[in-house]
Amino acid sequence: MENPPDSAALLWQCRGHRLDLAPRGEIMAILNVTPDSFSDGGDFLDPARAIQRGLEMLDQGAALLDIGGESTRPGAEPVPEDRELHRVLPVIQGILARRPRALVSIDTMKAPVAEAALAVGASIVNDVTALRGDPRMAEVVARSGAGVVLMHMLGTPRTMQRAPRYTDVVAEVAAFFSERLATATAAGIDPAAIVLDPGIGFGKTLEHNLALLRHLDRLAAEAARPLLLGVSRKSFIPKMLGAALRGDEDNLGARSLPTAVITALARQQGVRLHRVHEVPPNLAALRTAEALQTTAG
Repeated sequence: MENPPDSAALLWQCRGHRLDLAPRGEIMAILNVTPDSFSDGGDFLDPARAIQRGLEMLDQGAALLDIGGESTRPGAEPVPEDRELHRVLPVIQGILARRPRALVSIDTMKAPVAEAALAVGASIVNDVTALRGDPRMAEVVARSGAGVVLMHMLGTPRTMQRAPRYTDVVAEVAAFFSERLATATAAGIDPAAIVLDPGIGFGKTLEHNLALLRHLDRLAAEAARPLLLGVSRKSFIPKMLGAALRGDEDNLGARSLPTAVITALARQQGVRLHRVHEVPPNLAALRTAEALQTTAG
């Protein structure tokens, strides 16, 4: 059961945008302009098609778009900076030309890519390394006033699934959040600009992922900032369900319903931001959970 929200702790400041997460949660829609992302790799490499898809997801009710030009799936190889820029900038510019007030996030580990995306109108940096991958990233975020997502990950996308180990994954992710918050604010980033992501599937086994999902309420209570959850279509879902998928383990569409179920359950535990590939089912799950929500006290 969710505790009554602290309104100040649920306000996300992103370069002039104020996303108030106290009344309700919101959807961050995924738009990968990559050839090799695990779910939609190659689907939106054409900028015109990517722009159309982004506008469609906004029309479906997404509060923000997360645009990425480098896959962070397990085992992914790094992408050169110029190639990543070539993929993402036309899409960001095209979407904002049509929807100037749209809230756009750049999903990148590289400070120059973040800087260029912010220069053409992006408002958020979603950094899976939590400012550890590029020594200039904290400076770029602080100077721009951008919102930032700090995610927990062991190692790098190339190495993160090589036998990850924890003594207590929930406690260790909570401690990581505290350390990253302190480091980010010391670098000049406004605490109100920060959102935290437990990094489901990033350096975690199935058991680690399930432990985190069962204790999202604890993470939400201890984090002092909103949580973002990204479980959409991830490989732990068929591992979790096993025979229930009846031979559809490799069918990404079969992961859509479990994703929406997790969205609803996570909202009941206090998670306000949900990063997903499909807006309508997850937005419906989110609003259903909120309609049935009973707050403590």
